[in-house]
Amino acid sequence: MVTPPPPALAVETPADALDETSWEQIVHDHFARVYRLAYRLTGNGHDAEDLTQEVFVRVFRSLHTYTPGTMEGWLHRITTNLFLDQARRKQRIRFDALTDEAAHRLPSRLPTPEVAQADRMFDADVEQALGSLSPEFRAAVVLCDVEGLTYEEIADVLGLKLGTVRSRIHRGRAQLRKALAHRAPRPGSTRIAGPLLRQPVVAGAGRLR
Repeated sequence: MVTPPPPALAVETPADALDETSWEQIVHDHFARVYRLAYRLTGNGHDAEDLTQEVFVRVFRSLHTYTPGTMEGWLHRITTNLFLDQARRKQRIRFDALTDEAAHRLPSRLPTPEVAQADRMFDADVEQALGSLSPEFRAAVVLCDVEGLTYEEIADVLGLKLGTVRSRIHRGRAQLRKALAHRAPRPGSTRIAGPLLRQPVVAGAGRLR
């Protein structure tokens, strides 16, 4: 595991001040969050671990290009775009090996109990329904309904127009409701049991509508 970092990295830190020590701190502070997003996107622990590692490799190589802003937004963008790149190639990402100076600084590949909880976040029905979505729809729905990003933030992360984001979320939600219709507790409502949004959701209420 990484050594406990110095005080939390300020999001306004200038790019030239972000060195390897800062990278260690970023990993320490954001590893669990990145892993959870990676798992929600890939749908399995193995690919989530690989994607998480690749995200921090990309961060390590890109620190010199980082400009003051929101670190979480930057990590959302890197994680989601790497996932979509993988999906568009229709094959696993060919993950680069870590550089020698960075490899020993990454946390163990075995997730902590907190991080591993993400592996059990979705039950089988919900995970299968999410997996049936196209990568573009899945990314939009996960960023909105699980990560809690606004449409504007998602548009920034994905580099899309706001109307395109709205369309993908609307169509993705419609496909999810159809895939989970067998779980409807009563006519006219679709109850998504389990922790997809950390609580049960009924169609027509909450984000999934």
